[in-house]
Amino acid sequence: MKTVHTIKELREHLDQAPARPVFVPTMGNLHEGHLALVRRARELGAPKGAPVVASIFVNRLQFGPNEDFDTYPRTLERDAQLLAQAGCDVLFAPSEAELYPQPQGYKVVPPTELADILEGAFRPGFFTGVCTVVHKLFNIVQPGTAIFGKKDYQQLMVLRNMVQQMGLPIEVLGGETLRADDGLALSSRNGYLSPAERSEAVQLSAALRRVQEAVVAQRAAGGLSPDSLALLEQQAMATLASRGWKPDYVLVRRQRDLLVPTAQDLAAQAPLVVLTAARLGSTRLIDNLEL
Repeated sequence: MKTVHTIKELREHLDQAPARPVFVPTMGNLHEGHLALVRRARELGAPKGAPVVASIFVNRLQFGPNEDFDTYPRTLERDAQLLAQAGCDVLFAPSEAELYPQPQGYKVVPPTELADILEGAFRPGFFTGVCTVVHKLFNIVQPGTAIFGKKDYQQLMVLRNMVQQMGLPIEVLGGETLRADDGLALSSRNGYLSPAERSEAVQLSAALRRVQEAVVAQRAAGGLSPDSLALLEQQAMATLASRGWKPDYVLVRRQRDLLVPTAQDLAAQAPLVVLTAARLGSTRLIDNLEL
């Protein structure tokens, strides 16, 4: 695997490739979920000889003023070893000065109806930061395919819509959420949890499963309605709060646009997703399950 730190060196290297890259953008501190995306990229790229490119960049633009930008783990040497073992061909690890040589005045601002709900409601400006850095990375890497994890469900939808509306010739794919044996979704922020918090953290995915099971049962009985969904959401929030969590939301939304499902949607059994974000101690975790 080749590691490059400048845009010029990356472009010179990729100019020699027989096909456009398959790209896996990350912020580093990698776990098995990231590596599964790299292995999938390897499978997709191999038939065409397309190189697998991963990026590691902790993007200041997507962190709020009271979030963990300064303390976010930087583990480049370890990450590089893991990427090489997973089949990555090129690691692009730019410095902040390389990617943002001057203040980033031009930004990609996603539509409010998608970017200001759920995560966007609790992290103002987050998706502007995400879209700006990803669009910039896309321009630099020029991939044919990019892969993002489904754990960041809203982010995946925002980026897919950005690619579509901007007319970018890139296929955006979602990789399934990988979980620990007890059900906790793998996340770089899991490393912030104390041993006691790690034991408790499984309750987040358990809350989602209870909502999932209740939705399936109510669908089968013909009793699923907007009111019954709202009650399930409230019960899940209350259960987490009773265990010491500080939940931001537990919400059931339509998969296609993350809007609130109507009675007609429920009658037609439209695909749904239940999403959650909650803080355990000082660590904020997110998760989701498709219904």
